[in-house]
Amino acid sequence: MKTIKKLSFVIGTLVALVAIAQPVSASKWDVNGDGSVTSVDITVIYNYLLNGNLEFPESSYDVNKDGYITSVDITEIYNALLNGMPNSTTEYTVNGVTFVMVNVKGGTFTMGNPNYQSDEDYYDEGPVHQVTVSSFSIGQTEVTQELWYAVMGWNYSGHEGNLQYPVEYVNYEMCQNFIAKLNEMTGLNFRLPTEAEWEFAARGGNKSQGYLYSGSNNIDDVAWYKNNSGNETHVVATKAPNELGIYDMSGNVWEWCSDWYADYSAGAQVNPTGPETGGEKVMRGGSWYGKDKKCRISERFKASTLFGDDDIGLRLAM
Repeated sequence: MKTIKKLSFVIGTLVALVAIAQPVSASKWDVNGDGSVTSVDITVIYNYLLNGNLEFPESSYDVNKDGYITSVDITEIYNALLNGMPNSTTEYTVNGVTFVMVNVKGGTFTMGNPNYQSDEDYYDEGPVHQVTVSSFSIGQTEVTQELWYAVMGWNYSGHEGNLQYPVEYVNYEMCQNFIAKLNEMTGLNFRLPTEAEWEFAARGGNKSQGYLYSGSNNIDDVAWYKNNSGNETHVVATKAPNELGIYDMSGNVWEWCSDWYADYSAGAQVNPTGPETGGEKVMRGGSWYGKDKKCRISERFKASTLFGDDDIGLRLAM
């Protein structure tokens, strides 16, 4: 049996939740398949994590699919049971490669950084403004080299050794070609996220806890960046997820957005898409190469549509 790394505080919380759990919508945590997640299911999960009960396959709780049940998986289980079930997800398969989209319920949030005037690095993160976005879906992880190759038939990423690394060295135009081919293969309408959608999802959507980075105020919990990356990209979803169960929205690789870059305006907006034209596109999230400042949720970056580097990738939206 693969090693299970238990967290005592999680187990204690699960015990308490057995007594108070209320039914919620059915999901992968509905162990007995009765259409809701109740104390019965939570008891099974608790016993499994505590005793390694083999009646239920370990893969059921290997949330990030790395072959092991670690604190990353248990953290997501803990958050799901404590805060209510995570947003639903949908799986898609292309040429034998499966990827997951997280369905994000729309909402209203404050976009930008209220401290944008206090540091020259924050100059383009304000003024803060109210933004409302409709429901959408966004990739649970950055697009991997495996998925890119399944669609495009080539992979020129600079970091080699594992196809679960995020694809990189892809400029904006390459990403648009990838999405066009993916849509042709699936008959669906994948796209890049707008900058507002990206920030809403990175903040945790309607479940936001107001973190500085996507999922934590401690960057090492959630991001591969300059101080811990070893100057390499890393397998996606090996850090903890954010409140919506989305991985690597801070660090690993920069992610293209669909918006042309422009300064913010102070007025409230609904589903903003940026200006109609421009010279550079927006990127978000920071990377393995960047300092902690560059991995903050509100950090913005911009580049020509023809610019690519080994710390620039993408995340799908729909």
